[in-house]
Amino acid sequence: MNDNRFFYREQGGFTGGQGDAFPHPVSREENGYLRQAQSNDPRRLDSESFYSGGQGGGRKPKKEKAPFLTKKAAAVVLTLCIGASAVFGFGAGMMTGRSNLPTGVTQNDTGVLQTSADAGSSSGSDLSVADIAAKTQDSVVEITTEVVQTNQFMQQVSGEAAGSGVIISEDGYIVTNNHVVEDGTSYTVRTKDGTSYDAALIGRDPQTDLAVLKIEAAGLTPVTFGDSDAIAVGDTTVAIGNPLGTLGGTVTDGIVSATNREINLGNGAMNLIQTNAAINPGNSGGGLFNGQGELIGIVVAKSGGTNVEGLGYAIPVNEAKDVVDELIENGYVTGRISIGVSVLDVSDVQTAMSYGLSGTGVYVAQVTEGSAAEKLGIQAGDRIVSLDGREIATSSDLEEVIDSHSVGDTVEITIERSGRTASTNITFEEYVPSNS
Repeated sequence: MNDNRFFYREQGGFTGGQGDAFPHPVSREENGYLRQAQSNDPRRLDSESFYSGGQGGGRKPKKEKAPFLTKKAAAVVLTLCIGASAVFGFGAGMMTGRSNLPTGVTQNDTGVLQTSADAGSSSGSDLSVADIAAKTQDSVVEITTEVVQTNQFMQQVSGEAAGSGVIISEDGYIVTNNHVVEDGTSYTVRTKDGTSYDAALIGRDPQTDLAVLKIEAAGLTPVTFGDSDAIAVGDTTVAIGNPLGTLGGTVTDGIVSATNREINLGNGAMNLIQTNAAINPGNSGGGLFNGQGELIGIVVAKSGGTNVEGLGYAIPVNEAKDVVDELIENGYVTGRISIGVSVLDVSDVQTAMSYGLSGTGVYVAQVTEGSAAEKLGIQAGDRIVSLDGREIATSSDLEEVIDSHSVGDTVEITIERSGRTASTNITFEEYVPSNS
């Protein structure tokens, strides 16, 4: 094709649809979105939902007996006997005491008690849940996001979304989830003492579902960061957040159920901390703390359903910190690649049928206005067949190819539409979110 576009726009549009619309039950709006009817983000709470030892053996040589015992010698012997009885009595008492020492406590040859590393009094032992809550509650806030919604009459109306956040600096920087603040027109932060602040959006990163807000305040209580790489299954966890949008400061406890659990939240696979601490809508963006009251994760989601219980997830804080630093410094994460599309991963025939598709694969769900993909003529409903010579069967395949490249690289992309395929080159652009 001379104009380097995939396909000329045809009068009939995408096969199986109406005009440019994606097949039912998915509708393609004017902004290029591909969405399933009545889909909701289960992680975000909207206004309608208010988410012998030891002594040497052997004997000394036997001495010859003296023919008689003088009075002086008898006195010496008597003194020695008294001393020996005292020594043996003290030794017996020490042996008895040693048998009753606490676990982890040992005694050296001088009788001094020593505490081993696994003693119950170790400084690394867990605090009580009450102590953890007292240490951390002032560092977790409630967040209300004003959003514009479309009602049943297709009218634009204002609404609210509720979530949680974690204070990371004394002067008011707060980390939360991207899905708590996205599409927001204004933000309100309420601290533990009941004070409300208007907040400014500093930056957000949909890929990691993280965002940073800033309030004008001083003397706040920031969290103490822990080491999420050091956690192990069975470790204590405490979650603090704003479930249901009305229960700010709620504390729930549990354990680490799994580490590095791969979960896809819609923007690609993420390795998350799994916990059985109760997580509900509105907890998103809140803190997950370890047994010392240190922040180990940002609560991001829960698994829902009638038969599902105790499956909550948090973004490991070691991964979050670098993203947060970038958001504060630049407003977005630099060096991220964008090809100008978001995708829908159709992995089974049933899902394909529900979308009116002919088969499984990775389909374009949204095309970003002004992007390289739009300039090439890629449309919602197109299937990505291959990228840089690699067959794309899942969104993970797509991510792996993109992650192996840098901004400015040019690769070949092949698209299928209406049973026809076409290939051309696409140049990777840097992802810059609209709020930057």
